Amino acid sequence: MTRHHGYALLAAMSALIVAISAAIYVGVGIDDSTHRQETFARAPHNSAAPASTGVWVGAWAASPNGSEPGTERDGLAGRSVRNVVHTTAAGTSARVTLSNLYGQQPLTITHASLAVAAAQDTPAAAADTMRRLTFAGNPTVVIAAGQQVVSDAVRVAIPHDSDVLITTYSPIPSGPATYHTHARQISYTAEGDRTADVTGEPYTTQSLHWRYVTALEVLSNESNGTVVVLGDSLTDGITSTVGENRRWTDVLSDRLRAAAGSSDTPRYSVVNEGISGNRVLTNGNGRPAENPSGLSRFQRDVLGRTGVRAVVVDLGVNDIIKNPGRTDPAAVTAGLRRLVERAHARGLRVVGATLMPFHGHRGYSDQRESVRQAINAEIRSGNVFDTYVDFDKALRDPYAPRRLRPDYDSGDHLHPSDKGYARMAEVFDLEKLKGAAPAEL
Repeated sequence: MTRHHGYALLAAMSALIVAISAAIYVGVGIDDSTHRQETFARAPHNSAAPASTGVWVGAWAASPNGSEPGTERDGLAGRSVRNVVHTTAAGTSARVTLSNLYGQQPLTITHASLAVAAAQDTPAAAADTMRRLTFAGNPTVVIAAGQQVVSDAVRVAIPHDSDVLITTYSPIPSGPATYHTHARQISYTAEGDRTADVTGEPYTTQSLHWRYVTALEVLSNESNGTVVVLGDSLTDGITSTVGENRRWTDVLSDRLRAAAGSSDTPRYSVVNEGISGNRVLTNGNGRPAENPSGLSRFQRDVLGRTGVRAVVVDLGVNDIIKNPGRTDPAAVTAGLRRLVERAHARGLRVVGATLMPFHGHRGYSDQRESVRQAINAEIRSGNVFDTYVDFDKALRDPYAPRRLRPDYDSGDHLHPSDKGYARMAEVFDLEKLKGAAPAEL
């Protein structure tokens, strides 16, 4: 058989699989011949309209930032992709967003599932939590290139501060795969359609990326809104310990939950929309742009998030470090103000952050330090954000203020250690998240 005929046969067989999957699927169970450990728990008949009450909030999110190398032709066809995501809100129902933003052809998902993980750092599901996901009532969904879809809601108890397994399977080549590069979380893949597997045993390949999935939302009785953090690698948590959820946004979420009984603290979940290397003003290469700027992704990653009530912006240092010329501090602060204006148009309060020091990093120069100082001075003046948190003051070395304090430094003189990330969250005044945008005069 020639290679051409082999591809043609594969395409024909894959199309037949999709057709059969869509035609014979009934309810949420699977074929009786499937082994018991691979059965889905039976969800209510109309999972798209849960009987539970509450508010839909973001429990987790990650910004798609590019196409995964090595997946240009086939994507992840023939493999089950089990993403592990960590929640910042509890709920009684859940739904997920899948993205084909960087795909060059339609992405066909024939099966998708959601389950609570049995423990930390495992692809195994907790008993009776496995749910098959549907899309407008169908188990199969085709996501056009450049688009995303939101699943129907499924009834399942999602605990706060837990890992959730979101699994997709596509039998058809559909590259490249849309992904988030630096997850700081181990996810898994398995050969074949193992979306219903609860043991985790087939998931023998590990990954430090999140593929296709960009959001998990829950129907919550505990949280009444979402705070979205828009940032770069400092928010992405690129130097935090893998699998330990020690990004500063994770610690912020824990603080918000612990203070939930206080009348002065909002009951918000936290979603992390950090992208390593992200800038306020400049997109990366490609079409659509990889690593899109804060301005270009603000609608999708902030205003498009469910239940958003407040925004935190920690961007600007890459506009300084990655600019081959002389960065204009006024241009960066003008870009930050445009983000604030767009948030205010939706009635959202915006908390900004001063830029932390990076003396000793390969991108440091005295000229760039002067730009950082100028941007921070403008932020502290109150002319950029509604309010701000002074990360610079909190993490700088008091004896050498152009550097991070040694125990807050991961070692590269730009990114914090776990202790440094915790310090960022500890100095964040939770009451600054309270309230709406100031009235326009």
